[in-house]
Amino acid sequence: MNIDVNGTEVFFLIPPLVSFCISLFTSTGGVSGAFLLLPFQFSVLGFTGPAVSPTNQLYNIVAIPSGVYRYIKEGRMVWPLTWIVVFGTLPGVFIGALIRLNYLAEASNFQLFAGLVLLYIGYRLIQPLLSKKKADVQNAEQRFQELVKNYKKAIADGSTEKKSLPRTKVIKFSLKILTYEFYGERYSVNTIIITIISFIIGIIGGIYGIGGGAIMAPIYVAIFSLPVYTVAGAALMGTFITSIAGVAFFQILSPYYPQLSVAPNWILGILFGIGGFIGMYLGARMQKNMSAKVIKWVLSLCILFIAIKYILDFILKL
Repeated sequence: MNIDVNGTEVFFLIPPLVSFCISLFTSTGGVSGAFLLLPFQFSVLGFTGPAVSPTNQLYNIVAIPSGVYRYIKEGRMVWPLTWIVVFGTLPGVFIGALIRLNYLAEASNFQLFAGLVLLYIGYRLIQPLLSKKKADVQNAEQRFQELVKNYKKAIADGSTEKKSLPRTKVIKFSLKILTYEFYGERYSVNTIIITIISFIIGIIGGIYGIGGGAIMAPIYVAIFSLPVYTVAGAALMGTFITSIAGVAFFQILSPYYPQLSVAPNWILGILFGIGGFIGMYLGARMQKNMSAKVIKWVLSLCILFIAIKYILDFILKL
C-alpha cells in the first residue's frame, strides 16, 4: 500500500519507520526529531512546499504525548520551564507561519540563517564535551547515573523494596527567576531572558515546523547549563503545545493562499506520528539509563548535521 506525497508514491510503512528511528534517540535529549524529518521530506520525498511545516508539527502532536508521559511519571518534568517555552514560542509560531507563507515559500535564504543558528548551538553544546573541566551540572548528572545504577542493582539483588527515584523540585518561580533542585544541586535561570529567546525560537519553529524544542533543549543545556535529564520533558511538552497552534494556524490560512500547498498532509503527518509515538516512549524510558554525555553527543551531532546540510544546500543553490 502506497501513499501519495507531492506526486511521489511512498510505501506506507516507510514514514513511521523513519520517524521511529529518529525519535528513539532525539527524544532522550528533549527533541522530537521533527527537524530531522524535514530534510527527509525535502530530499527523499520531494516535499518542499510550505505544507511541510505543519506536517512536521502534526507529527509532533501525535508523537510527543508518549514521551511526555514517561517524563511526568518519573518526576523529571520541570513544569515552569514548559510554561516559559509555551509563553515565549506561541506568538513566535504565528509570526513564523506568516513569514513562511509570505516571504520564504522557497525557504532557501532562511535555510542559511537557520543553519548558522543551529551551527552555533551545536558548537555550544559540543564544546563542554571536549573540555576536561567538570561543572556542577556534570557532577549532578553523574551522581544521578550512579544512583540509577545502584537502584537497578539493588532491585535485581532483591535487597531493597522498589522505590521511586528522586524527583526534580521547584524552589522558586517568578517573573524574574526560576530555581529548581536536581539531585543535590540547585539551578537558576532568568525567566525574562529565556522567554525572549523562546520567542525568537518560536519564529524559527513556525517557519520550519520544528516546534522549537530542537533548539530550546540544547540552549537549556549548553547556554544555561541545566541538566539534560530535567529539560527534555519541558522541551517536548512546549513543542507539543505550540505544534497544536501551528497546525491549526496553517490549516486556517490555507484558503487564503490558493496558489500554495499550505495545509498539512494529514496522512503523512499521522504516519510519522505513529512511529514517533513509539520511539519517544521508548526513548524517554531509556533516558535515565543512558549517560548524559552520550545523550549530549547524540543531540549535538544531530544538530550539527542538519546545520551543515542547510548551509550546503544554500551554497549549492547559488
